[in-house]
Amino acid sequence: MPIYEYLCRVCGREFQYLILRKGDEENLSCPGCKGRDLKKLVSRVAYHVSEQDRLATYDPSSPRGDAFCKDTRNIGLQAKKRAQQMGVDLGSDFEAKLDRLRTDPKKVFDNSE
Repeated sequence: MPIYEYLCRVCGREFQYLILRKGDEENLSCPGCKGRDLKKLVSRVAYHVSEQDRLATYDPSSPRGDAFCKDTRNIGLQAKKRAQQMGVDLGSDFEAKLDRLRTDPKKVFDNSE
C-alpha cells in the first residue's frame, strides 16, 4: 500500500495520499481547494541499515564529516569495531551503556556512572 505525495497545481499545496486500489488515484483531488490538477512528486526514500551492517562497512581510517559526528548511532562504533577486530566480546553491560548514551548523549556529563 504505497503512500504517494502530490502537488496541487491550483493552490500549491503538497499532500500525501494512501493508494489502496488503482482507481483511487483517478478520483483524487486536493484536500485544500478540491482542485484536480495534481502532479505526483518523487518522495524521499529512507531505509534502515542494521547495526551489524554499519559495523561491517565502518572504516576507522576514512575521513568523517559533521553528519557522522551528529548521528548518535555512531557513538561507540569505533570501540565496537576495534573489539571486533581483536576478537573481544564487550558484553551486554557495554551494549546497555551504549544504548543509554545514544538515547541521551548529553546525560554522560550529568551522570558519572
